[in-house]
Amino acid sequence: MNSQAAAPAAEGLAAGLRQRHLAMLAMGGVIGSGLFVSSGVGIKLAGPGIVLSFVLAGTLAMLVMRMMAEMAAAIPSSGSFSVHAERAFGPWAGFAIGWLYWAALVVVLAVESTAAAIIVNGWLPDIPRWVLVLAFMAVLTAVNFAAVSRFGEFEFWLALVKVAAIVGFLVLGVLAFFGVLPGTSFVGTTNLLGNGGLLPNGWQGVGTGLLAVVFTFGGLEVVTIAAAESDDPAHAVGKAVRRAVVRISVFYIGSMLVVVTLLPWASVQAGESPFAAVLVHIGIPATGQIMNVVVLLALLSTLNTNMYAAARMAYSLAQRGHAPRALTKVDRNGVPYLAVAASVLFGFVAVALNALWPDTVFQYLLNAVGSVLLIVWILVACTQLRVRRQLERTAPDSLTVRMWGFPYLTWATLAAMVAILVVMTGDPGTRAQLVNSAVLIAVVLVAGLWWQRAHRKQAGERP
Repeated sequence: MNSQAAAPAAEGLAAGLRQRHLAMLAMGGVIGSGLFVSSGVGIKLAGPGIVLSFVLAGTLAMLVMRMMAEMAAAIPSSGSFSVHAERAFGPWAGFAIGWLYWAALVVVLAVESTAAAIIVNGWLPDIPRWVLVLAFMAVLTAVNFAAVSRFGEFEFWLALVKVAAIVGFLVLGVLAFFGVLPGTSFVGTTNLLGNGGLLPNGWQGVGTGLLAVVFTFGGLEVVTIAAAESDDPAHAVGKAVRRAVVRISVFYIGSMLVVVTLLPWASVQAGESPFAAVLVHIGIPATGQIMNVVVLLALLSTLNTNMYAAARMAYSLAQRGHAPRALTKVDRNGVPYLAVAASVLFGFVAVALNALWPDTVFQYLLNAVGSVLLIVWILVACTQLRVRRQLERTAPDSLTVRMWGFPYLTWATLAAMVAILVVMTGDPGTRAQLVNSAVLIAVVLVAGLWWQRAHRKQAGERP
């Protein structure tokens, strides 16, 4: 018998996540290959101005997360922003945003598991890549089938390794800057202000850099989903969001500042890790293998949290009648095992598509979900504007966490995100991504409206 089994939460899930679990879940979901590898693309676009791009992206993420925290503290639910959108605009909105987010997560499972397999395949070339993908998916599926307290503990330590790696990188970077490390000398502002200055490509470079890095903050929202499985959601979610946003902003902005201070920005190659380039520059041995291990753990941590978030969103959708009712079943530990199985199953389908048609079918799916994060954030802002007014009228005491400068900062954040979408239409690559996302969104919206109409008919209401 499990003497430490958590008490069931209000909606049937187990309240087994602690404060430290929530904080690490947020960081586990957001700190991935986007920071360790893909940030090189942003540096090529913005030069040292990438630091400002990360400041802007981090500020945007912080404001959106504050909105999510306000609603999650007042109305804790495994469906998080999907439940809140339904409260604000009706069942169709909850249906649409929930399934959009779920679709994005299961497609990204294929990207993360395949990328992890590529790294390990470099060490173990005799093992077929598909076997490694299967192994990663199977192990992390088992983790997600475990009691949520055990899942939280596993993710805590996995994410802690990533955090330790970044802290270590920052410490080495500062020591190298001051010339304390053997073979280094005081750097000063030569790289930061030389080679074209702080903004070698002007503010346009900062803007294009922002487009490249804003999506690396995706994953923060998992903490508002996980709050429903904590002992005190109203208190825990606000505290976890505050800590996670501050720490992640420091890690991201600090890391980029170290990179562009120690290296000439033009030497950074897109597709290669700028972190590895810095470690090579300051003479750290076995740099390539160190970064491969860190990126591998980052991918597995993100894969783990995405499985968790997808399962909880599917569970919440089923609870509200937007998915088969069977997905609401939980085991004796309060784990929605059928929701986990369904989400992982579609993850395996995505993996198969990636293996069979990486440049056609899967690439289309990847482009279709590429802009979903920004769409979700925009819908969160719209939802918060309405839910805040509702709560002020009906349950003001539930607003234990409040959005700063409401409603002005909410409107400003919303305007900024819409502006980013408009700018994306001017770039051929991101324009194609937006078109594919628009098709997916249209399909989900039509399905949501049809679902709502069908349920009204069943209830004997007028459609």
